[in-house]
Amino acid sequence: MFPQSPLRFHPLFRPYLWGGERLGKLMGKSLPGPGPWAESWEVVDHGADQSVVADGPWEGWTLRNLIDAFPDEVLGNQQSKPFPLLLKYLDCHQVLSVQVHPDDPYASRMDPPDRGKTEAWYVVHAEPGAKIYAGLQQGIDRAQLADAIANGATEQALQVLHPNPGDCVFIPAGTVHALGSGLLVVEIQQSSDSTFRLYDWNRVDGHGNSRPLHVDQALEVINFEAPAVQFARPEPLPQPAGQRLVRCQHFEWLRWHGPCTVSLEAEGRFRLLTLPEGQAHLHWMAGSMSIDLGQSVLLPACHLPTRIELAPDSTLLLAQLPNDPTGYDAFA
Repeated sequence: MFPQSPLRFHPLFRPYLWGGERLGKLMGKSLPGPGPWAESWEVVDHGADQSVVADGPWEGWTLRNLIDAFPDEVLGNQQSKPFPLLLKYLDCHQVLSVQVHPDDPYASRMDPPDRGKTEAWYVVHAEPGAKIYAGLQQGIDRAQLADAIANGATEQALQVLHPNPGDCVFIPAGTVHALGSGLLVVEIQQSSDSTFRLYDWNRVDGHGNSRPLHVDQALEVINFEAPAVQFARPEPLPQPAGQRLVRCQHFEWLRWHGPCTVSLEAEGRFRLLTLPEGQAHLHWMAGSMSIDLGQSVLLPACHLPTRIELAPDSTLLLAQLPNDPTGYDAFA
């Protein structure tokens, strides 16, 4: 019988050249080696990249194994294979490449096909002067951007935001973007690996090789008519201390700041929980669990009613699919 309790997974760490040490120093994660470690994939089901259950009766099972064997219990009334969301932490020791992601129709025509990638970031830590590049300067069209890229002036075409901890930025597919140096963020995204790089700051690796760019594909998928990107304006939730940060057709992202109690009914859908600050205790009829700083769990769709006791100065982020995915844009 599938357990009606939270599932904890082993993180998958990614050693990209722009990473650092903050996943260990600030988030308390046990890193596999000296790094640099750029990303911690908390919950993922994308090809060979698979979350593996860390403990309990399903220890050693991948998320894909669980979905194949128990689709109703894990996904409930929102079944989608592979698992539709990917939750991760990113340590931006250096600025990331300037990039854009396609939407679902474009990504489905790629070889191999994939999902599009709409995402959102929650800022956990920001060094003084840190930047987020999000969207294009007003009035920049395709020809002007192509000219800027060709002439080494990509940065001048980008809109710049100056983030603080607690800020949230929504990045729909088709939005040019880059996380700047000095940031630690949580990201929720569609489960996808579809990325086109426009510019990589003229970086080379230890062998003198630059990473490939995909300028032609990027120019095809950029939404030049998109409104200016802004920090999300949180919407209060009925539950005390709760806010909705983002809602779109692909996910909703909610936040609570402790001390408070969060009550979750099953509702026939799964939830992804992570704790970028503090500590929380989960209680349900058959048991309890603690979540510490930087840890994440999946509440399967069949979970029992769950009460979350959030400690003072703690932050809980909850991602879920919308009950009705039609007609949604970013909450702003």
